[in-house]
Amino acid sequence: MDLVSDAISAVRVGRPSSTRLRVGGSWCARLDPYEGAGFHVVLEGSCWMLTEGGSGVVLNTGDAVLLPHGSGHVIADRPADRARVEQAVDFERWSRQAAVADSPTDTELLCGKYRLDRRHAHPLMAELPDVVHIPSGPDRDPGLCAAVGLLGRESGAGQPGAAVALPSLLDLLLVYLVRAWMAEGTTSRWPAALHDPVVAEALHALHEDPAAAWSNERLASHVGVSRATLARRFTALVGRAPMAYLTWWRLTRAAALLRTTPDALDAIAQRVGYSTPYALSHAFSRQYGTTPGRYRAGVTA
Repeated sequence: MDLVSDAISAVRVGRPSSTRLRVGGSWCARLDPYEGAGFHVVLEGSCWMLTEGGSGVVLNTGDAVLLPHGSGHVIADRPADRARVEQAVDFERWSRQAAVADSPTDTELLCGKYRLDRRHAHPLMAELPDVVHIPSGPDRDPGLCAAVGLLGRESGAGQPGAAVALPSLLDLLLVYLVRAWMAEGTTSRWPAALHDPVVAEALHALHEDPAAAWSNERLASHVGVSRATLARRFTALVGRAPMAYLTWWRLTRAAALLRTTPDALDAIAQRVGYSTPYALSHAFSRQYGTTPGRYRAGVTA
């Protein structure tokens, strides 16, 4: 798996959910903060969004917006003053009414959430801004345009296989939105790390085979630089020294495997680079404050 896939997989829990809405007239709805990431795709028409403590943004046909940290926000048919925002209705209640309302439609939206476990977020995901707004236009990634188009066709259409197709397309949307943010030329740490050939190759090696017997010397040799050069560049851009990052990533992968597979602890230990289940359990307890067994039981309870 590549690093972006790993970063998303490490934090994602369960399947995304979405609601397709056709609305018209005057409306203003509030979404409270939540444990996950939210998104809106404007399939037709336009609307307005305001985040808590942020500025308003107009969303036009084809626009997609991701709220990676579950920030509370308001969406409305047009820019709203403070009084109107304070009177915004709860989104869940409003969306149920809007979904069945028989009224003229000005705007069509696909709104939804990704369930995320923020306790173990990869720093790439943690570094995303509160709002990732990707407007439509000729310069936009054609893959993202295609994903938005497919979402528009699949959502609410009731076609055979839609129960499988729609969550997969929503996962694809998340990938494209993260990619688009990284391609914006942002000065954030992680896009810079993935554009540095030495650091990117080192990260790729650690993610491709976390169970390998990595050392600073072996990793530096693998990427073709001195140990000192690797340590300096890697630590500056990633925020951790190479072996500290590897330890963190091994335990993060172990947590994901405990959440998503029935694999025994000895099999998980081998997959993430620990010689025995005891060694993994000891390291896991230090990082997570609980044993692997209790962690798995809490996730599945």
